[in-house]
Amino acid sequence: MGGTHTADLAEAGRIARAALTYDAGEGEALVRRLAAPPADRRWTAIAEGGGVVFASMSTRDPGLGHIDLLAVHPDEQGKGCGRDLVGAAEQWLRAQGATQARMAGNPPCYAWPGIDVRYTPAAALAERLGYERYHVAWNMTADLTADLSVEKDTVRLAERGVRIAVHRKDAEGPGRAAVVEFTRRHWNDAWAWEAETADGVAYAERDGEILGFAAWGARPGWFGPMGTAPAAQGLGVGRVLLRLALAGQRAEGQTSAQIGWVGPLRFYSRAVGARAERVFWLYRRELV
Repeated sequence: MGGTHTADLAEAGRIARAALTYDAGEGEALVRRLAAPPADRRWTAIAEGGGVVFASMSTRDPGLGHIDLLAVHPDEQGKGCGRDLVGAAEQWLRAQGATQARMAGNPPCYAWPGIDVRYTPAAALAERLGYERYHVAWNMTADLTADLSVEKDTVRLAERGVRIAVHRKDAEGPGRAAVVEFTRRHWNDAWAWEAETADGVAYAERDGEILGFAAWGARPGWFGPMGTAPAAQGLGVGRVLLRLALAGQRAEGQTSAQIGWVGPLRFYSRAVGARAERVFWLYRRELV
């Protein structure tokens, strides 16, 4: 397993940085992330004509392929480069056994859930090439200049035997391994990989048992994933962990954070005043 690519990744990062106007400054980070997926992922990066495309195969469905990132330098747009890159990606996916291609995120290592609706030329290209829109996903935006204090809640939880901790990527100690095992046991390997590779995780434990976690930076600049065990219900652990993780992003210099691929809108809205903002269209096409 692993990646093969004809793209110069440094140049791919520069192209992405110039092209991704709604993801300012993230181009290089996204290229680096997509080029370091889980070890069992098959992926490729192809560059030509001033553009770059990343594609990968799903590890859950052997017939499913993904176009993970498509970026064309602004100076080269309108010349057919995007169409050619999608064609090259589809050719690679067919060679890998894919029978369907999706312009949609391939968890756990992805750039976006789908095509941000503001990247209208990319959506128009997908539809012109015969891709159908099959789902909608959205992000919420959290203002990191808001009050993210948790002191009172931390004291309250301590009185109930719950300890709150934060483990950053460069820190030592067993906390991260315990969180990774917790996510694998309660959810899946995809979340476990994100918890292991995230910039940081906040977690809660009681009597040596992990009760919940919240990660940030698994996808550059974004919050997530997070989850709590049934044993944590009613304790208010999720709100505390969310705030601590967002505070970790603020400490790294961010003023806002994307809560990616959101499910429970109400929880994030009430806990930190997050608002639904980015909308993504997910596309697919049969490869025949």
